Amino acid sequence: MASDVSAITTEAPKQAAAQKTAFAVLAAISFCHFLNDMVQSLLPAIYPLLKQTFRLDFGQVGLITLTFQIVASLLQPAVGFYTDRRPKPYSLTIGMGITLIGLLILSTAQTYLILLAGAALVGMGSAVFHPESSRVARMASGGQHGTAQSLFQVGGNAGSALGPLLAAFIVLPRGQSSLAWFSLAALLGMIVLAKVGAWSKSHRTMKLQSGATHSEHRPALSARKVKFALAILGALIFSKYIYLASLGSYYTFYLMAKFHVSVQNAQIHLFMFLGAVAAGTIIGGPVGDRFGRKYVIWCSILGVLPFTLALPYASLFWTSILTVIIGLILASAFSAILVYAQDLVPGKVGMISGLFFGFAFGMAGVGAAVLGKLVDLTSLNFVYRLCSFLPAIGLLTAFLPNLERSRVKS
Repeated sequence: MASDVSAITTEAPKQAAAQKTAFAVLAAISFCHFLNDMVQSLLPAIYPLLKQTFRLDFGQVGLITLTFQIVASLLQPAVGFYTDRRPKPYSLTIGMGITLIGLLILSTAQTYLILLAGAALVGMGSAVFHPESSRVARMASGGQHGTAQSLFQVGGNAGSALGPLLAAFIVLPRGQSSLAWFSLAALLGMIVLAKVGAWSKSHRTMKLQSGATHSEHRPALSARKVKFALAILGALIFSKYIYLASLGSYYTFYLMAKFHVSVQNAQIHLFMFLGAVAAGTIIGGPVGDRFGRKYVIWCSILGVLPFTLALPYASLFWTSILTVIIGLILASAFSAILVYAQDLVPGKVGMISGLFFGFAFGMAGVGAAVLGKLVDLTSLNFVYRLCSFLPAIGLLTAFLPNLERSRVKS
């Protein structure tokens, strides 16, 4: 009896320390996501500068985004599949290093082809970073998978929001070469990620030595139903990220063309939208953990429809208000969709994370390129009216199974 009490007494501090370590790791991985996406968001934020410097049309601007996004889209599932079988905790540092090189190339590019090469390297760095970092977030979650993913995502969205503001006040006034200054952020990310990689390796080793096994639940669904549910989630990702591509790549041009605002003013409006996305991200995970992820997906995708329909007809004041509301509502979707997919296919965290991050990047890239060509053929107003109907795809959520009611122990 005394030995049992002693074991419990000594075990409690270890468990408390483990929880503290998990929060530290979540904070570190979220911070690095912040740095990673801040650096990446500088690229679309300086499109007006690149368009003028290299005399690009909207189709060529869209192709830059397509290059970045398609590289990330194709590589992420492959990276996730590989690291599920052969974990590479230090791949996080390598990914950030590739992003750093891409950023330096973008800062010195003299031709359009070199711009595309730099964008491709930034996409490659992202492809390596996201699957493994999503796995680390789940490892450090303590079972609160949605909350952990939201904390991880909010770092990236906050970085994406800050990027345009930094571009407006640092890069645009000083020119393309000032992008090189942000390589210091990537270098800081590499240092932090080296420590995260060491924790991940140690954590995995401790689990193997203790003989711990996954206590994941699997849904009581046939393989056909799982594939059907994944297809629906893919359609929802399509809806979300094509719409986000219309705002992320062309919102500044839209504001300048329709309301005749300055480039810096337009960048501030873009920052407001992306800041709302960052703020809204934190909602989806905890709410999904408590009330169910399907509920969050319903409210996030379909709930934004009235506001997207109103946006193309709004004044400048109401455009600012509506984009903030849209960002807040739409942001909660991805964490809920990703964790829902991970629950559908347990034990394949890297592959599912890579697949959904990759598909999201791919849809954003294809959307930016296609929408850019469509803008050249029609107008920005037409494209925004067309994209306003995309959230109606959220009606497909009705066909998703309720996983909270259909689980069996694996």
